[in-house]
Amino acid sequence: MPEFSTLQRPPKVNVPFRRAAILFAGGPAPAANAVISAAAISFLRNDIEVVGVMHGYSGLLEFSPDRPLVQGKDFILIDQKMLRRTRNSQGIMIGTARANPGKDISHPSHFDDDVRVKPMQTVYDALCSLGVDCLVSIGGDDTLKTANKFKLFQDRRLPAGAKKIPIVHLPKTIDNDYTGIDFTFGYFTAVETLASEIRNLLYDAEAGRAYFLCETMGRSAGWLAYGAAIAGEASLVISVEDIHGKYRQTEEVDDPKPGQSKTRPIMNVEAVVKRIVKTMRLREEQEGKPYGVIVMAEGLAELLPMKYLVGIGRDEHDHINIAEVNFGKMFSKLVADEYKAQTGKSRKVNGMQLGYEVRCAKPHAFDAMLGSQLGVGAFCAIVEQRLNGVMVSVTGQLDLIYVPFEQLVNPETLVTVVRYISPASDFYKLARFLESDVGE
Repeated sequence: MPEFSTLQRPPKVNVPFRRAAILFAGGPAPAANAVISAAAISFLRNDIEVVGVMHGYSGLLEFSPDRPLVQGKDFILIDQKMLRRTRNSQGIMIGTARANPGKDISHPSHFDDDVRVKPMQTVYDALCSLGVDCLVSIGGDDTLKTANKFKLFQDRRLPAGAKKIPIVHLPKTIDNDYTGIDFTFGYFTAVETLASEIRNLLYDAEAGRAYFLCETMGRSAGWLAYGAAIAGEASLVISVEDIHGKYRQTEEVDDPKPGQSKTRPIMNVEAVVKRIVKTMRLREEQEGKPYGVIVMAEGLAELLPMKYLVGIGRDEHDHINIAEVNFGKMFSKLVADEYKAQTGKSRKVNGMQLGYEVRCAKPHAFDAMLGSQLGVGAFCAIVEQRLNGVMVSVTGQLDLIYVPFEQLVNPETLVTVVRYISPASDFYKLARFLESDVGE
């Protein structure tokens, strides 16, 4: 039973915080506004002003004494009127960006380097110029790394007695590959949106006796691809977790960086293509289905041999620019060619990219509830629990828990731990049970 009376809001808490900042970084996700709105209203109802930092860290990084932050461009003051009917709204009310103030910090020793920490100092100074007393960070694993670095910067670089800005992080990714939480907000909305498209494509494929090879989002793990394939009744799903055994090879790295391995794991493209064609032929020859939809996670592009990645650039987080690879169309041609080589017949295989259309879809009820609870959890962590350097998570029936950054970020490399789908898990096995049995 709660400690307060039923139908009564928990009592206000007397705290030294007068102004909280909320920042969203990285790719969009459904229910983003549920998170922002619930966090903001929680602070406002405790008489704490709320600053919405616009477009991630990009504006903060432009701050200087000669270039102060501009209201309406770099930040907004969020009030209760602005928050009306926003928890189920689409988009991101404070925008987003991928600017990364911690990109030059990859080891604890780097905090001793004035040049490497200068962007962090700029962010700190910018927030202090706004009178911010605490910061709510919303974003994916890269944003979690930045939040951890911002805390460490303050712990290691600020002089004794200097103002410190507590920071809590709210996990966001439609990829659902976060350690420390079972499901991230927006995941189920994204899965359902993709599944609906896959179901439509199945009717198209059946009508034309063709295949669609759909590249879905999921850079590091296959949660989104697997969820969409299961719910959308796809014919086969393949993600990075599947690239083992005969489907995995290695190749030498040209001019490796200091400390980098001289080899890298890669996909055995020929074996994966043959596995897809095996499913196609079984469906046609034994099940009478000369059509279907194959789902492949975009993260497989990171495992392509270098001959497929010539000229492909990388972003601030050292990820390859997957959009430039056009993985789905490239693989569809390989599959069509292999099918013809094996059967002597042509089968149209259409390569498609699915993903951007799901990131700002209208949130489903569960994502709106989960996002709202995480937003409230940011307030509870900072104001009620007086925590700093934690990620807000939930367990059971949306019960709040707080996970220290130290449990989520490697203390030496300062990188986060990706949560892959375990091939031994029942979730993984569910997809295999529902697919055509090719005897593997």
